[in-house]
Amino acid sequence: MIEYRTISSSEELRRLAESLRPEPLLGLDTEAAGFHRYHDRVSLIQLSTRESHFLLDPFEIDDFSGLAELVTDPERTVILHDADYDFRILDRDLDIQVRGLFDTQVAAAFLGVRSLGLGNILASHLDVHVPKKFQRADWAERPLSEEMKDYAVTDTAYLPALHDRLRAQLVEAGRLEWAEEEFLEREKIRWSEPTDPEDAYLRMKGARDLPPRGLAILREVHAWREERAREKDRAPFRILGNQSLLGIAARAPADIEALQSIGGVSGGVARREGDELLAAVRRGMGVPEEELPSFPRGPRRERDPEVEERVERMRQARGRAADALDLDPGFLISRAQLAEIARQRPGSKKALAEVPGVRRWQVEALGDDLLDALR
Repeated sequence: MIEYRTISSSEELRRLAESLRPEPLLGLDTEAAGFHRYHDRVSLIQLSTRESHFLLDPFEIDDFSGLAELVTDPERTVILHDADYDFRILDRDLDIQVRGLFDTQVAAAFLGVRSLGLGNILASHLDVHVPKKFQRADWAERPLSEEMKDYAVTDTAYLPALHDRLRAQLVEAGRLEWAEEEFLEREKIRWSEPTDPEDAYLRMKGARDLPPRGLAILREVHAWREERAREKDRAPFRILGNQSLLGIAARAPADIEALQSIGGVSGGVARREGDELLAAVRRGMGVPEEELPSFPRGPRRERDPEVEERVERMRQARGRAADALDLDPGFLISRAQLAEIARQRPGSKKALAEVPGVRRWQVEALGDDLLDALR
C-alpha cells in the first residue's frame, strides 16, 4: 500500500507548497464528478514527488495559490497522463494553467505504443499493475472511502518513474524534441464553454433520424431532463438515457401506459416523472408547423477531385512513413491536417510548416514524403 497524506486546508497546502519548492518534478492528476453529477467540478487532486504522495481536497481548500506556484514554474517538470481534460478543468475551476508538461500518454505515442491507457503503459514499462475498480467512482461524495483514496494515489505515484523510463527512450529514439514540441502545444489547452447549449438536443446521436415534429418533442423532453438533472445534481443520463428520449420523441406517447412501453422508461420513472414527461410531449406536439425545429445547414464545401486525389496520395505516403517510424498513422498526422495541406498545396518545407496546425516535428518526420505526394 502506498503511503500518502491528505491536505484539507489552505494553510496545509501553503506549507506543502513551500516544502515542495525544491522538487524538480511532480506527478499531477485530478478527479472530477461529471460521470455522476450535473455540476462537474474538480473533486480531488493527486500530487506526487519521487518519494511522497498527497491527496488535495478541493472542497476544503479555498486558496490554491501554492499549487499554482508549483505547477506553473516552467523550470519544474509536471507529469500527467493524457492532460487534456485535467488542463480544462484546472483552468475552469481553479484558474491554473500548467507549464513544464511531460505527458506520459503523448510520450508513449511517440514511442509507437498503441494501447495508451495509463494501466497498460505502467504494466508494459514498469511491470506495475494498478486496479481499475474506481475509474468511474463518484469523487464528489464525502467522505471518500479509504479504498477510493488508496486507488486515487496510484494515478500519480508511479508517474515520476514512468517519466524517467519514457524520457530515456525518447532520447534514445531521437524523438525527445518532437515530444517536447507537442507538450508545449498541449499546454495551450483551456476550458471552453459548450457552444449553443440550447441546441444540444440536435447533437444527440439519432436525432437526425427524427422528423421535425419529433425534433420538437425531443427539444422539450431534453430540456426537462436538463432541468431535472440540474435540480438533483445528477448526470443527465442518470435521469433518463438518450435512447429513451429518442424513443419518446419518435413515438409521442399520450399516456403512462404508452410511456412505460418505451425502452429504458421503467415503471418507477413512469410513476415519478410520467406527468412531466407527458406534458413535455404535449408541448412538442403543440409547436406550430412553421416553428418546428430543423438542423441548421452547415457550410457546404464543393467537392474538388484534385484535392481528394492529393489527400489520397498523402494518406498513402503517411502510411509508409508511419510504418517506417513505427507510429500510429493518425497520431503522425491527422486526416484533417492532410486535407488542409492538400487545399493549400505548399511547395516547400517552409510553406508546409506554415499550414495551420502543422507541427515542426511533423515536417521533420514526413515533410519530404508529403511534398513528393503533392507534386
